[in-house]
Amino acid sequence: MSGQAFTGIVMLVVLVGAIFIGVPISFTLLFLALTFGYFGLGPSVFDLAYFQTIGMMKEELLAAVPLFVLMGFITEQAGLMERLFTAFRLLFSRLRGALFLVVILTSTVFAMATGIVGAAVTVLGIMASPIMNKSGYDAELSAGAITAGGTLGILIPPSVMLIVMGPVLGVSVADLYAAAFGPGFMLAFFYLAYLMGRAFLNPKLGPPVPLDERIHSTATILKEVALGVIPLAALITATLGSILGGLATPTEASAVGAIGALLLAIVYGRFTIAGFKRALLSTMATSSMVLLLAVTSNVFGAVFARLGSANWITESLLSFQLPPTLMLVLILVLIFILGWPFEWPAIVLVFLPIFYPVVKAMNIDMVWFGALVAVVLQTAFLSPPVAMSAYYLKQVAESWSLATIYRGMFQFMMIQVLAIAILVTFPAIATWLPHRLNEASRTRPMTDEHLKIIEKQRQQKSLDDDDNYGTPAKK
Repeated sequence: MSGQAFTGIVMLVVLVGAIFIGVPISFTLLFLALTFGYFGLGPSVFDLAYFQTIGMMKEELLAAVPLFVLMGFITEQAGLMERLFTAFRLLFSRLRGALFLVVILTSTVFAMATGIVGAAVTVLGIMASPIMNKSGYDAELSAGAITAGGTLGILIPPSVMLIVMGPVLGVSVADLYAAAFGPGFMLAFFYLAYLMGRAFLNPKLGPPVPLDERIHSTATILKEVALGVIPLAALITATLGSILGGLATPTEASAVGAIGALLLAIVYGRFTIAGFKRALLSTMATSSMVLLLAVTSNVFGAVFARLGSANWITESLLSFQLPPTLMLVLILVLIFILGWPFEWPAIVLVFLPIFYPVVKAMNIDMVWFGALVAVVLQTAFLSPPVAMSAYYLKQVAESWSLATIYRGMFQFMMIQVLAIAILVTFPAIATWLPHRLNEASRTRPMTDEHLKIIEKQRQQKSLDDDDNYGTPAKK
């Protein structure tokens, strides 16, 4: 190992140590990159940081991040999740395990309208935990259902994480979105099968909704279902449908989604200036965190690569000459462990570029790899000791202890591990839909607008290839 490569490794170790003691990650990334970079590269590190920052600012795709976040916060404040929950509860109230079914269906559908895990778990906890307690549902299973269902928002499009991951892996966000549907719906099905199976075998775990909580008028139930499901389905179709159908870019679709969510809030009579202001402030805080981290991690990654540390890690891992599947599992285990102390932006933007060359050298499908990473990072939300979903739920369900919530989450962690194993064994679960959509797009005649986009992408790729600094995916 050269002296410069060793400097980079020390920089990475110091970063991990600083994060473990609670130092803010964005400023730590920038400080370490400039300090160790100056020691290893000299004054040119400042030029490197400048060009990396400019390059990140030119990434048009990142404009979709604040728009999708805004769409999620407006949708939450518009009460669409409450309407959806109520509609499903009235529809399935007679079944054993009805509230389990309602929680998973609500979280799955709502995940396609917002990718905000904290909001989903919190709102589900507020709505579901009181009636679950009143109906005599098992506390551990109830907590596990809410936390597991709420984390689907990080996986099922329009996940903000997948938008950020696309440029890092050098793949289309539309392909990542299409790839995430298979694993996302598979997990939702596994959750439902487990919960409903337990309730069927032991009705005490999940009895039907009490009679005084039901509505017996079929017309009223159908009205609630129509009002709760159809508008949200239209919003999802307008955003995700336009992306997957090749009619709009993620940035364009995110703008449509934000406007659509705002219109639904007005139509439902839930729009207020104060609520809109809160949504804007929350969007600004969340987006600033993600985008600042994107810039600082890009600088850190560029310095790390320029020092030669990334190449050393790649060569060291490849020197083990492990089979591709075993190497892939090793990388996924490392990402899972990193998911305990780190939030997903740090893993996607800092550590994923380090693993990227290894995965690329093994000729692994990057779309499949992206879907696997997304599922693993979702699992990290359910794994103690950090498990942020547990704290989101504890804030609104005070009658459930953290130990109860953890025990419930652990059951669903086992389902997650099973899903990852199946996804590793059968890649087509993630890759089938992207391949079909790409085949369909090749048979459609290209419009002038499509040709302009392709030409722009070609020119940008040519500029990037000539640029010595590059993006994280190319290090």
